[in-house]
Amino acid sequence: MKKSFAILAAALLVAFAAPAFAANPFMDVPMNHWAYDAVSQLASKGVISGYPDGSFKGGQPATRYEMASIVARALAKVDLDKASKQDVEMLKKLVVEFKDELDALGVKVDKLDSRVAVLEKDLGGWSLSGELRFDAKFANENETKYDFDGKNEFDLNRYRLWIKKRINETTTFTSRLGKVATKNNTGESEYDSVAWEQYFVTTKLPYHITMTVGLQNIDWEDERGLYVDNEAFVGDWDLKGFRFQRSFGMVDFDAFVAHQDDDTASVDEYFMYGARMDFNFNEQFRLGLMGVWRSYDFAEDRRGDGPGGTLDRIGLQDVYGADMEFKFNPSVSLKGVYYKQSLWKQRNATLDNDSPAAYKVILDAKQDLLKFTSLWLEYAKIDDAFVMTKDRSSSAYSNYGAEVLFNRGPDSRDGDTTVFFARADQKWDDKWSTFQRYVRASFNDPSTPNLDDTKNYTFGIVYQLNRAVKIEATYDNIDYGTGGGSGKNEGDDHLVRLRTQVVF
Repeated sequence: MKKSFAILAAALLVAFAAPAFAANPFMDVPMNHWAYDAVSQLASKGVISGYPDGSFKGGQPATRYEMASIVARALAKVDLDKASKQDVEMLKKLVVEFKDELDALGVKVDKLDSRVAVLEKDLGGWSLSGELRFDAKFANENETKYDFDGKNEFDLNRYRLWIKKRINETTTFTSRLGKVATKNNTGESEYDSVAWEQYFVTTKLPYHITMTVGLQNIDWEDERGLYVDNEAFVGDWDLKGFRFQRSFGMVDFDAFVAHQDDDTASVDEYFMYGARMDFNFNEQFRLGLMGVWRSYDFAEDRRGDGPGGTLDRIGLQDVYGADMEFKFNPSVSLKGVYYKQSLWKQRNATLDNDSPAAYKVILDAKQDLLKFTSLWLEYAKIDDAFVMTKDRSSSAYSNYGAEVLFNRGPDSRDGDTTVFFARADQKWDDKWSTFQRYVRASFNDPSTPNLDDTKNYTFGIVYQLNRAVKIEATYDNIDYGTGGGSGKNEGDDHLVRLRTQVVF
Protein backbone atom coordinates (compact mmCIF):
# COMPACT_ATOMS: atom_id res chain seq x y z
CA MET A 1 0.00 0.00 0.00
CA LYS A 2 2.90 2.35 0.77
CA LYS A 3 4.09 1.79 -2.80
CA SER A 4 0.78 2.79 -4.32
CA PHE A 5 0.39 5.82 -2.07
CA ALA A 6 3.92 7.00 -2.69
CA ILE A 7 3.65 6.67 -6.47
CA LEU A 8 0.32 8.47 -6.42
CA ALA A 9 1.76 11.28 -4.32
CA ALA A 10 4.79 11.53 -6.56
CA ALA A 11 2.62 11.55 -9.65
CA LEU A 12 0.41 14.34 -8.39
CA LEU A 13 3.35 16.45 -7.38
CA VAL A 14 4.62 16.06 -10.93
CA ALA A 15 1.33 17.32 -12.33
CA PHE A 16 1.49 20.58 -10.41
CA ALA A 17 5.20 21.12 -10.67
CA ALA A 18 6.64 23.83 -12.88
CA PRO A 19 8.05 22.46 -16.16
CA ALA A 20 11.59 21.28 -15.68
CA PHE A 21 14.46 22.03 -18.01
CA ALA A 22 14.14 19.69 -21.00
CA ALA A 23 17.38 17.78 -20.50
CA ASN A 24 18.52 14.78 -22.54
CA PRO A 25 17.20 11.79 -20.55
CA PHE A 26 20.21 9.69 -21.57
CA MET A 27 22.70 12.30 -20.41
CA ASP A 28 24.50 11.67 -17.14
CA VAL A 29 23.47 13.73 -14.16
CA PRO A 30 26.61 15.69 -13.20
CA MET A 31 28.41 14.24 -10.20
CA ASN A 32 28.10 17.54 -8.34
CA HIS A 33 24.30 17.61 -8.80
CA TRP A 34 22.32 18.01 -5.57
CA ALA A 35 20.17 14.96 -6.36
CA TYR A 36 22.99 12.55 -5.46
CA ASP A 37 23.31 14.06 -1.99
CA ALA A 38 19.52 14.14 -1.55
CA VAL A 39 19.11 10.43 -2.30
CA SER A 40 22.14 9.54 -0.17
CA GLN A 41 20.87 11.55 2.81
CA LEU A 42 17.43 9.98 2.65
CA ALA A 43 18.95 6.51 2.43
CA SER A 44 21.36 7.12 5.31
CA LYS A 45 18.46 8.21 7.56
CA GLY A 46 16.51 5.10 6.67
CA VAL A 47 13.71 7.06 5.01
CA ILE A 48 14.30 5.12 1.79
CA SER A 49 15.84 1.67 1.62
CA GLY A 50 18.78 1.24 -0.68
CA TYR A 51 19.17 1.61 -4.43
CA PRO A 52 17.51 -0.55 -7.09
CA ASP A 53 19.42 -3.54 -8.44
CA GLY A 54 22.81 -2.00 -7.68
CA SER A 55 22.43 0.35 -10.66
CA PHE A 56 23.38 3.40 -8.59
CA LYS A 57 26.10 3.29 -5.95
CA GLY A 58 26.49 7.00 -5.34
CA GLY A 59 30.08 6.99 -6.53
CA GLN A 60 29.45 6.78 -10.25
CA PRO A 61 27.32 8.90 -12.59
CA ALA A 62 23.75 7.96 -13.51
CA THR A 63 21.61 9.08 -16.44
CA ARG A 64 18.46 11.09 -15.84
CA TYR A 65 16.37 8.01 -16.60
CA GLU A 66 18.33 6.02 -14.02
CA MET A 67 17.94 8.78 -11.45
CA ALA A 68 14.19 8.99 -12.15
CA SER A 69 13.98 5.24 -11.65
CA ILE A 70 15.80 5.62 -8.34
CA VAL A 71 13.36 8.35 -7.25
CA ALA A 72 10.30 6.30 -8.25
CA ARG A 73 11.52 3.20 -6.43
CA ALA A 74 12.60 5.22 -3.43
CA LEU A 75 9.15 6.75 -3.13
CA ALA A 76 7.68 3.25 -3.23
CA LYS A 77 9.71 2.32 -0.15
CA VAL A 78 9.34 5.42 2.00
CA ASP A 79 9.40 4.66 5.74
CA LEU A 80 6.96 7.24 7.05
CA ASP A 81 7.93 6.59 10.66
CA LYS A 82 11.40 7.97 9.91
CA ALA A 83 10.47 10.78 7.50
CA SER A 84 10.45 14.40 8.62
CA LYS A 85 8.78 17.34 6.91
CA GLN A 86 12.15 18.28 5.44
CA ASP A 87 12.54 14.77 4.04
CA VAL A 88 9.18 14.98 2.30
CA GLU A 89 10.11 18.38 0.87
CA MET A 90 13.30 16.83 -0.48
CA LEU A 91 11.32 14.03 -2.12
CA LYS A 92 9.06 16.64 -3.70
CA LYS A 93 12.06 18.48 -5.06
CA LEU A 94 13.42 15.27 -6.60
CA VAL A 95 10.07 14.61 -8.26
CA VAL A 96 9.96 18.11 -9.75
CA GLU A 97 13.52 17.80 -11.05
CA PHE A 98 12.87 14.52 -12.87
CA LYS A 99 9.30 15.23 -13.95
CA ASP A 100 9.66 14.33 -17.63
CA GLU A 101 11.55 11.13 -16.94
CA LEU A 102 9.01 10.02 -14.34
CA ASP A 103 6.27 10.64 -16.91
CA ALA A 104 8.12 8.45 -19.37
CA LEU A 105 8.41 5.72 -16.73
CA GLY A 106 4.62 5.68 -16.39
CA VAL A 107 4.26 7.61 -13.13
CA LYS A 108 1.05 9.38 -14.18
CA VAL A 109 -1.08 11.81 -12.26
CA ASP A 110 -4.40 12.15 -14.07
CA LYS A 111 -7.41 12.33 -11.68
CA LEU A 112 -5.31 11.37 -8.66
CA ASP A 113 -5.26 14.70 -6.81
CA SER A 114 -7.24 13.20 -3.91
CA ARG A 115 -4.15 11.23 -2.85
CA VAL A 116 -1.62 14.08 -2.81
CA ALA A 117 -1.50 14.43 0.97
CA VAL A 118 -0.62 10.82 1.77
CA LEU A 119 3.06 11.38 2.54
CA GLU A 120 2.60 14.57 4.57
CA LYS A 121 -0.54 13.34 6.33
CA ASP A 122 1.15 10.32 7.86
CA LEU A 123 4.44 11.88 8.94
CA GLY A 124 5.95 10.10 11.91
CA GLY A 125 3.10 7.61 11.96
CA TRP A 126 0.54 10.26 13.02
CA SER A 127 -2.59 11.04 11.03
CA LEU A 128 -5.45 13.45 11.62
CA SER A 129 -8.88 13.41 10.01
CA GLY A 130 -12.33 14.63 10.87
CA GLU A 131 -15.94 15.29 9.98
CA LEU A 132 -18.38 18.13 10.61
CA ARG A 133 -22.12 18.10 9.85
CA PHE A 134 -24.27 21.20 10.27
CA ASP A 135 -28.05 20.92 9.81
CA ALA A 136 -30.68 23.59 9.30
CA LYS A 137 -34.07 21.96 10.01
CA PHE A 138 -37.51 23.40 9.28
CA ALA A 139 -40.55 21.41 10.42
CA ASN A 140 -44.24 22.00 9.73
CA GLU A 141 -45.61 21.81 13.28
CA ASN A 142 -44.60 23.61 16.47
CA GLU A 143 -45.03 20.36 18.37
CA THR A 144 -42.82 18.62 15.86
CA LYS A 145 -42.77 14.87 15.52
CA TYR A 146 -39.07 15.08 14.78
CA ASP A 147 -36.35 14.90 17.39
CA PHE A 148 -36.02 18.59 18.28
CA ASP A 149 -38.02 21.13 20.25
CA GLY A 150 -40.02 23.86 18.57
CA LYS A 151 -40.58 24.24 14.85
CA ASN A 152 -37.09 25.02 13.53
CA GLU A 153 -33.56 24.18 14.56
CA PHE A 154 -29.97 24.90 13.58
CA ASP A 155 -27.87 22.02 14.82
CA LEU A 156 -24.22 21.10 14.72
CA ASN A 157 -25.28 17.51 14.21
CA ARG A 158 -21.83 15.98 14.34
CA TYR A 159 -18.23 16.91 14.77
CA ARG A 160 -15.56 14.26 15.02
CA LEU A 161 -11.81 14.41 15.12
CA TRP A 162 -9.87 11.19 14.50
CA ILE A 163 -6.30 10.98 15.80
CA LYS A 164 -4.30 7.92 14.82
CA LYS A 165 -0.75 6.78 15.48
CA ARG A 166 1.04 3.87 13.85
CA ILE A 167 3.19 2.68 16.73
CA ASN A 168 4.92 -0.07 14.77
CA GLU A 169 4.24 -2.61 12.04
CA THR A 170 1.61 -4.43 14.11
CA THR A 171 0.22 -1.85 16.54
CA THR A 172 -1.98 1.20 15.97
CA PHE A 173 -3.56 3.66 18.41
CA THR A 174 -6.89 5.27 17.42
CA SER A 175 -8.96 7.90 19.19
CA ARG A 176 -11.97 10.02 18.34
CA LEU A 177 -13.12 13.29 19.88
CA GLY A 178 -16.76 14.09 19.32
CA LYS A 179 -19.91 15.87 20.32
CA VAL A 180 -21.72 14.76 23.47
CA ALA A 181 -25.11 16.22 24.35
CA THR A 182 -25.40 17.29 27.99
CA LYS A 183 -28.94 17.05 29.36
CA ASN A 184 -30.66 19.18 31.98
CA ASN A 185 -32.88 17.97 34.83
CA THR A 186 -35.82 17.39 32.48
CA GLY A 187 -33.78 15.17 30.19
CA GLU A 188 -33.62 17.71 27.36
CA SER A 189 -30.39 18.61 25.59
CA GLU A 190 -29.05 21.78 27.16
CA TYR A 191 -25.63 22.22 25.58
CA ASP A 192 -22.99 20.19 23.80
CA SER A 193 -19.57 19.29 25.09
CA VAL A 194 -16.59 17.47 23.65
CA ALA A 195 -15.53 14.06 24.91
CA TRP A 196 -13.44 11.09 23.89
CA GLU A 197 -15.99 8.90 22.11
CA GLN A 198 -13.48 6.19 21.24
CA TYR A 199 -9.92 5.32 22.20
CA PHE A 200 -8.41 1.94 21.49
CA VAL A 201 -5.26 0.08 20.46
CA THR A 202 -5.19 -2.58 17.77
CA THR A 203 -2.31 -5.06 17.77
CA LYS A 204 -1.30 -8.52 16.63
CA LEU A 205 -1.04 -11.39 19.11
CA PRO A 206 0.61 -14.76 18.54
CA TYR A 207 -1.26 -17.30 16.43
CA HIS A 208 -2.47 -14.61 13.99
CA ILE A 209 -4.95 -13.10 16.46
CA THR A 210 -5.86 -9.42 16.15
CA MET A 211 -6.74 -7.77 19.47
CA THR A 212 -8.47 -4.41 19.93
CA VAL A 213 -8.57 -3.04 23.48
CA GLY A 214 -10.24 0.13 24.76
CA LEU A 215 -13.43 2.07 24.09
CA GLN A 216 -14.54 1.00 20.63
CA ASN A 217 -17.60 0.63 18.42
CA ILE A 218 -18.75 -2.86 17.47
CA ASP A 219 -21.46 -3.19 14.84
CA TRP A 220 -21.64 -6.61 13.24
CA GLU A 221 -24.63 -5.67 11.08
CA ASP A 222 -22.87 -2.68 9.56
CA GLU A 223 -19.64 -4.60 8.99
CA ARG A 224 -21.59 -7.15 6.91
CA GLY A 225 -23.69 -4.65 4.98
CA LEU A 226 -27.00 -5.56 6.62
CA TYR A 227 -28.41 -2.02 6.76
CA VAL A 228 -28.09 1.29 4.92
CA ASP A 229 -30.25 3.66 6.94
CA ASN A 230 -29.03 3.61 10.55
CA GLU A 231 -31.29 0.67 11.32
CA ALA A 232 -29.25 -1.92 13.20
CA PHE A 233 -31.62 -4.23 15.07
CA VAL A 234 -28.88 -5.61 17.31
CA GLY A 235 -25.52 -3.88 17.56
CA ASP A 236 -23.88 -0.51 17.04
CA TRP A 237 -22.53 -0.68 20.58
CA ASP A 238 -19.87 1.61 22.09
CA LEU A 239 -18.09 -0.72 24.51
CA LYS A 240 -15.06 -0.63 26.79
CA GLY A 241 -13.31 -3.95 26.58
CA PHE A 242 -11.40 -6.45 24.47
CA ARG A 243 -12.12 -7.70 20.96
CA PHE A 244 -10.37 -10.69 19.38
CA GLN A 245 -10.47 -11.63 15.69
CA ARG A 246 -8.90 -14.47 13.76
CA SER A 247 -9.35 -16.20 10.43
CA PHE A 248 -9.17 -19.97 10.03
CA GLY A 249 -9.23 -20.45 6.30
CA MET A 250 -12.85 -20.11 5.26
CA VAL A 251 -13.99 -19.30 8.82
CA ASP A 252 -13.68 -15.87 10.49
CA PHE A 253 -13.96 -15.78 14.29
CA ASP A 254 -14.86 -12.63 16.23
CA ALA A 255 -15.42 -12.27 20.00
CA PHE A 256 -15.53 -9.51 22.59
CA VAL A 257 -15.84 -9.05 26.33
CA ALA A 258 -16.77 -5.62 27.68
CA HIS A 259 -17.95 -3.99 30.88
CA GLN A 260 -20.54 -1.24 31.09
CA ASP A 261 -19.44 1.01 33.94
CA ASP A 262 -21.42 3.45 36.06
CA ASP A 263 -19.86 5.80 38.59
CA THR A 264 -22.71 5.21 41.07
CA ALA A 265 -24.00 2.07 42.76
CA SER A 266 -26.33 1.31 39.89
CA VAL A 267 -27.70 -1.77 38.23
CA ASP A 268 -26.41 -0.34 34.94
CA GLU A 269 -23.08 -2.09 35.58
CA TYR A 270 -22.74 -5.37 33.74
CA PHE A 271 -20.44 -7.54 31.67
CA MET A 272 -21.32 -8.01 28.02
CA TYR A 273 -20.00 -10.91 25.96
CA GLY A 274 -20.33 -11.60 22.26
CA ALA A 275 -19.07 -14.18 19.79
CA ARG A 276 -19.69 -14.90 16.14
CA MET A 277 -18.37 -17.09 13.34
CA ASP A 278 -18.63 -16.35 9.63
CA PHE A 279 -18.41 -19.27 7.21
CA ASN A 280 -17.23 -18.02 3.81
CA PHE A 281 -18.10 -21.03 1.68
CA ASN A 282 -17.05 -19.30 -1.54
CA GLU A 283 -17.02 -15.85 -3.12
CA GLN A 284 -20.81 -15.98 -3.44
CA PHE A 285 -22.12 -17.35 -0.15
CA ARG A 286 -21.48 -16.37 3.49
CA LEU A 287 -23.25 -17.62 6.63
CA GLY A 288 -22.80 -16.08 10.09
CA LEU A 289 -23.79 -17.28 13.57
CA MET A 290 -23.69 -15.02 16.65
CA GLY A 291 -24.63 -14.69 20.29
CA VAL A 292 -24.56 -11.84 22.83
CA TRP A 293 -24.97 -12.23 26.60
CA ARG A 294 -25.06 -9.89 29.61
CA SER A 295 -24.12 -10.56 33.23
CA TYR A 296 -25.02 -7.95 35.86
CA ASP A 297 -22.71 -7.11 38.74
CA PHE A 298 -25.36 -6.84 41.43
CA ALA A 299 -26.94 -9.51 43.56
CA GLU A 300 -30.36 -10.93 42.82
CA ASP A 301 -32.11 -8.72 45.38
CA ARG A 302 -30.88 -5.65 43.49
CA ARG A 303 -32.76 -6.72 40.38
CA GLY A 304 -36.30 -6.53 41.66
CA ASP A 305 -38.90 -3.80 41.64
CA GLY A 306 -37.87 -2.14 44.89
CA PRO A 307 -36.32 1.23 45.72
CA GLY A 308 -32.91 1.44 44.11
CA GLY A 309 -33.46 -1.93 42.50
CA THR A 310 -35.56 -1.15 39.46
CA LEU A 311 -33.98 -2.35 36.27
CA ASP A 312 -35.39 -1.41 32.91
CA ARG A 313 -36.11 -4.25 30.53
CA ILE A 314 -33.42 -2.98 28.20
CA GLY A 315 -30.49 -5.33 28.58
CA LEU A 316 -32.44 -8.14 30.21
CA GLN A 317 -31.98 -10.44 27.25
CA ASP A 318 -29.60 -12.80 25.59
CA VAL A 319 -29.59 -12.60 21.81
CA TYR A 320 -28.82 -15.34 19.30
CA GLY A 321 -28.76 -14.81 15.57
CA ALA A 322 -27.86 -15.97 12.10
CA ASP A 323 -27.22 -13.89 9.00
CA MET A 324 -26.32 -14.67 5.41
CA GLU A 325 -25.46 -13.17 2.05
CA PHE A 326 -25.68 -14.75 -1.39
CA LYS A 327 -24.14 -12.78 -4.26
CA PHE A 328 -25.76 -13.56 -7.59
CA ASN A 329 -23.02 -11.43 -9.14
CA PRO A 330 -20.88 -8.51 -7.91
CA SER A 331 -23.81 -6.11 -8.39
CA VAL A 332 -26.76 -7.88 -6.76
CA SER A 333 -27.09 -9.93 -3.60
CA LEU A 334 -29.69 -11.45 -1.30
CA LYS A 335 -29.16 -10.87 2.43
CA GLY A 336 -30.97 -11.83 5.59
CA VAL A 337 -30.69 -11.85 9.38
CA TYR A 338 -32.72 -13.60 12.08
CA TYR A 339 -32.58 -12.91 15.84
CA LYS A 340 -34.06 -14.71 18.82
CA GLN A 341 -34.04 -13.23 22.33
CA SER A 342 -34.31 -14.98 25.67
CA LEU A 343 -35.83 -12.52 28.14
CA TRP A 344 -35.51 -12.88 31.89
CA LYS A 345 -38.69 -14.75 32.76
CA GLN A 346 -38.77 -13.81 36.46
CA ARG A 347 -38.47 -10.08 35.84
CA ASN A 348 -40.80 -10.15 32.85
CA ALA A 349 -43.50 -12.46 34.18
CA THR A 350 -46.23 -10.31 32.61
CA LEU A 351 -44.96 -10.89 29.09
CA ASP A 352 -47.06 -12.91 26.69
CA ASN A 353 -43.85 -13.66 24.77
CA ASP A 354 -40.54 -14.02 26.63
CA SER A 355 -38.62 -15.31 23.60
CA PRO A 356 -39.41 -12.76 20.87
CA ALA A 357 -37.84 -12.79 17.42
CA ALA A 358 -37.03 -10.36 14.62
CA TYR A 359 -35.82 -10.85 11.07
CA LYS A 360 -35.27 -8.98 7.84
CA VAL A 361 -34.75 -10.06 4.22
CA ILE A 362 -32.91 -7.74 1.82
CA LEU A 363 -32.37 -7.47 -1.93
CA ASP A 364 -29.39 -5.21 -2.64
CA ALA A 365 -28.82 -4.12 -6.26
CA LYS A 366 -25.99 -1.74 -7.13
CA GLN A 367 -26.21 1.01 -9.73
CA ASP A 368 -23.80 -1.00 -11.91
CA LEU A 369 -26.65 -3.47 -12.46
CA LEU A 370 -29.57 -1.13 -13.09
CA LYS A 371 -27.41 1.61 -14.65
CA PHE A 372 -29.58 4.57 -13.58
CA THR A 373 -30.09 3.75 -9.89
CA SER A 374 -29.22 1.44 -7.03
CA LEU A 375 -32.06 -0.30 -5.20
CA TRP A 376 -32.38 -1.63 -1.66
CA LEU A 377 -35.58 -3.57 -0.85
CA GLU A 378 -36.14 -4.82 2.70
CA TYR A 379 -38.92 -6.69 4.47
CA ALA A 380 -38.79 -7.03 8.26
CA LYS A 381 -40.93 -8.50 11.01
CA ILE A 382 -40.38 -7.61 14.67
CA ASP A 383 -42.20 -9.07 17.67
CA ASP A 384 -43.43 -6.32 19.99
CA ALA A 385 -41.51 -7.77 22.95
CA PHE A 386 -38.25 -7.75 20.96
CA VAL A 387 -35.77 -5.25 22.43
CA MET A 388 -33.60 -3.48 19.89
CA THR A 389 -30.21 -3.03 21.50
CA LYS A 390 -28.95 -0.11 19.46
CA ASP A 391 -26.94 2.69 20.99
CA ARG A 392 -27.48 5.27 18.29
CA SER A 393 -31.21 6.03 18.45
CA SER A 394 -34.40 4.80 20.02
CA SER A 395 -35.54 2.71 17.07
CA ALA A 396 -34.62 1.66 13.56
CA TYR A 397 -35.67 3.48 10.38
CA SER A 398 -35.47 6.86 12.14
CA ASN A 399 -32.54 8.36 10.26
CA TYR A 400 -34.28 11.71 9.75
CA GLY A 401 -35.53 12.20 13.28
CA ALA A 402 -39.11 10.88 13.27
CA GLU A 403 -39.56 7.54 15.04
CA VAL A 404 -41.15 5.29 12.45
CA LEU A 405 -41.64 2.49 14.99
CA PHE A 406 -43.00 4.72 17.76
CA ASN A 407 -46.42 3.03 17.64
CA ARG A 408 -45.13 -0.50 18.20
CA GLY A 409 -47.36 -2.35 20.65
CA PRO A 410 -46.63 -2.71 24.38
CA ASP A 411 -43.85 -5.18 25.04
CA SER A 412 -46.18 -7.08 27.36
CA ARG A 413 -48.47 -8.02 24.47
CA ASP A 414 -48.08 -10.76 21.91
CA GLY A 415 -48.15 -8.48 18.87
CA ASP A 416 -45.75 -7.75 16.06
CA THR A 417 -44.74 -5.12 13.53
CA THR A 418 -43.99 -5.63 9.84
CA VAL A 419 -41.87 -3.15 7.90
CA PHE A 420 -41.33 -2.57 4.20
CA PHE A 421 -38.34 -0.36 3.45
CA ALA A 422 -36.97 0.78 0.09
CA ARG A 423 -34.13 3.09 -0.83
CA ALA A 424 -32.79 4.15 -4.24
CA ASP A 425 -29.65 6.20 -4.94
CA GLN A 426 -28.66 7.76 -8.26
CA LYS A 427 -25.15 9.05 -8.93
CA TRP A 428 -25.41 11.27 -12.00
CA ASP A 429 -21.81 12.46 -12.19
CA ASP A 430 -18.92 13.40 -9.91
CA LYS A 431 -20.91 16.34 -8.52
CA TRP A 432 -24.60 15.46 -8.41
CA SER A 433 -26.55 12.61 -6.84
CA THR A 434 -30.11 12.03 -5.64
CA PHE A 435 -31.87 9.53 -3.39
CA GLN A 436 -35.33 8.43 -2.34
CA ARG A 437 -36.53 6.27 0.54
CA TYR A 438 -39.86 4.86 1.68
CA VAL A 439 -40.84 3.10 4.91
CA ARG A 440 -44.20 1.56 5.81
CA ALA A 441 -44.73 0.02 9.25
CA SER A 442 -47.84 -2.06 9.97
CA PHE A 443 -48.74 -2.77 13.59
CA ASN A 444 -50.50 -5.92 14.74
CA ASP A 445 -51.31 -4.73 18.27
CA PRO A 446 -54.37 -6.34 19.90
CA SER A 447 -54.79 -3.32 22.19
CA THR A 448 -55.23 -0.87 19.25
CA PRO A 449 -56.90 -2.80 16.41
CA ASN A 450 -57.79 0.41 14.51
CA LEU A 451 -54.27 1.83 14.45
CA ASP A 452 -53.21 3.01 10.99
CA ASP A 453 -49.90 2.15 9.39
CA THR A 454 -47.04 4.62 9.75
CA LYS A 455 -45.66 5.87 6.43
CA ASN A 456 -42.41 7.78 5.93
CA TYR A 457 -40.89 8.97 2.67
CA THR A 458 -37.84 11.05 1.83
CA PHE A 459 -36.38 12.80 -1.21
CA GLY A 460 -32.88 14.23 -1.31
CA ILE A 461 -30.43 15.92 -3.65
CA VAL A 462 -26.69 16.05 -2.96
CA TYR A 463 -24.06 18.34 -4.47
CA GLN A 464 -20.36 17.56 -4.02
CA LEU A 465 -18.90 21.05 -3.89
CA ASN A 466 -15.33 19.79 -3.74
CA ARG A 467 -13.43 16.82 -2.40
CA ALA A 468 -14.11 17.84 1.20
CA VAL A 469 -17.46 19.63 1.18
CA LYS A 470 -20.88 18.16 0.40
CA ILE A 471 -24.24 19.97 0.50
CA GLU A 472 -27.52 18.08 0.84
CA ALA A 473 -31.14 19.23 0.64
CA THR A 474 -33.72 16.75 1.97
CA TYR A 475 -37.50 16.65 2.29
CA ASP A 476 -38.92 14.12 4.77
CA ASN A 477 -42.58 13.35 5.55
CA ILE A 478 -43.95 11.22 8.40
CA ASP A 479 -47.62 10.17 8.65
CA TYR A 480 -48.76 8.21 11.71
CA GLY A 481 -52.40 8.07 10.62
CA THR A 482 -55.14 7.80 13.24
CA GLY A 483 -56.66 5.28 15.63
CA GLY A 484 -53.80 5.12 18.08
CA GLY A 485 -55.34 6.66 21.14
CA SER A 486 -53.41 7.42 24.32
CA GLY A 487 -49.66 6.89 24.15
CA LYS A 488 -49.56 6.72 20.36
CA ASN A 489 -48.49 9.24 17.74
CA GLU A 490 -51.16 10.47 15.32
CA GLY A 491 -51.21 12.90 12.41
CA ASP A 492 -48.42 13.91 10.09
CA ASP A 493 -45.50 16.30 9.90
CA HIS A 494 -42.77 17.11 7.44
CA LEU A 495 -39.21 18.35 7.59
CA VAL A 496 -36.89 20.25 5.27
CA ARG A 497 -33.26 19.71 6.16
CA LEU A 498 -30.28 21.53 4.67
CA ARG A 499 -27.03 19.81 5.58
CA THR A 500 -23.45 20.90 5.05
CA GLN A 501 -20.92 18.14 5.56
CA VAL A 502 -17.16 18.62 5.66
CA VAL A 503 -14.78 15.66 5.66
CA PHE A 504 -11.03 16.19 5.95
